[in-house]
Amino acid sequence: MSGSTGRWASRVVLAAGAALMLLPFWWMLLTAMRSPAEIFHGSLLPVIDIAAALDNFGRAAAQVPMARFMANGVIVCGGILAVQVLTAVPAAYALAKLRFPGRDLLFATVVAALAVPMQALALPLFVGLSKAGLLDTYFAMMVPFFLSVFAIFLFRQSFRAYPDEIVDAARLDGFSEWEICWGLVLRGSLPALAAFAVFSVVAHWNDLYWPMIVVSSPSLAPPPLGMMIFADVESGANYGALMAGATMITAPMVVAFLLARRQFVAGITMSGVK
Repeated sequence: MSGSTGRWASRVVLAAGAALMLLPFWWMLLTAMRSPAEIFHGSLLPVIDIAAALDNFGRAAAQVPMARFMANGVIVCGGILAVQVLTAVPAAYALAKLRFPGRDLLFATVVAALAVPMQALALPLFVGLSKAGLLDTYFAMMVPFFLSVFAIFLFRQSFRAYPDEIVDAARLDGFSEWEICWGLVLRGSLPALAAFAVFSVVAHWNDLYWPMIVVSSPSLAPPPLGMMIFADVESGANYGALMAGATMITAPMVVAFLLARRQFVAGITMSGVK
């Protein structure tokens, strides 16, 4: 009986925590579907004004190029993820499956680099991009994130679980290290790849700090910077339209996570990241 009570208590606590985390998203969605007069007087009950919702989403789509902002986000997130995988997978494979002097020291360096915040590197990166004439470009938004130490760490933890016997057998069969890395080990760690893809895309889709520094053209603005432009256009007064724009930007990430949630959980579990 006590065990059953404990399980129910843990479920209640988890449900309360989940409700608390989802409350801002619920309020965002309700605000996007209400008229200005109802926003500050409405409750958390799902009372929806269809005309106000259409007006709010229409304003969000028409007053600023929301589709362009989201397309910029896809370009930036896709480019960053592609290069991160191309650079992190071979590095993680070497740290996990190859034996060479200094391997443990290199891995310790990777772990230490996880503690270095982006803000610490912002000034030298900005100066370098400015001198190279690369500010206000897609490349400027992407280049600081091409090498991800978190990706190296995550893939290394996952690759370590891949059986050494299979790797040795592949070497005896004439496979190159490159073929083993991409054709065998990575294919056996697809959940870890899915987990990292979720981490990477969500982080850079929501990033405002770096694009705000290196981008000045509205045509290159990713979603968060685009929302700032929208707020300026609206003078911060039409909260319904602002929340409609935020809903449009948030929805793709929510859908992507729901589609990849099984692989995400499996990737986190098999890599041992807590």
